[in-house]
Amino acid sequence: MKRKKSLHILVVENHQDTLDAMKMFLDLTGHKAETAGTMQAALEAASHSDFDLVITDIGLPDGDGWELMRQLRERGPVRAVAMSGYGWKEDLEKSRAAGFEAHLLKPLKITELENVLRKMEQAVAADAPKRSRGKAAAVAA
Repeated sequence: MKRKKSLHILVVENHQDTLDAMKMFLDLTGHKAETAGTMQAALEAASHSDFDLVITDIGLPDGDGWELMRQLRERGPVRAVAMSGYGWKEDLEKSRAAGFEAHLLKPLKITELENVLRKMEQAVAADAPKRSRGKAAAVAA
């Protein structure tokens, strides 16, 4: 997959093998990936770094991805993708209502993940001029 823009991604997953595989895949495809195994660790990471994208499991040992998304959105805008073995219609609707831009089912299919990453790269690239204008206005003030 050819990179338009390398994304800074936070991956939240409590299954260590899945977390390691996601990080390795993202790193190999040119992204910068950081990881967290719990909702609290994800919130801590997000307080120290700006991420272009958060990819989170829904089932976490200390909460769920929907609550994580709610707390992250309280801090500001966030692009996020849910990944879960939960794939009922209600789960997909709950993810959409929480603000997730996609809901990937486990086991993840690489082509689906690549398609979502491509869309997120395009969205981040489209937002870049807006962010730089906002930073310039803040510096001028």
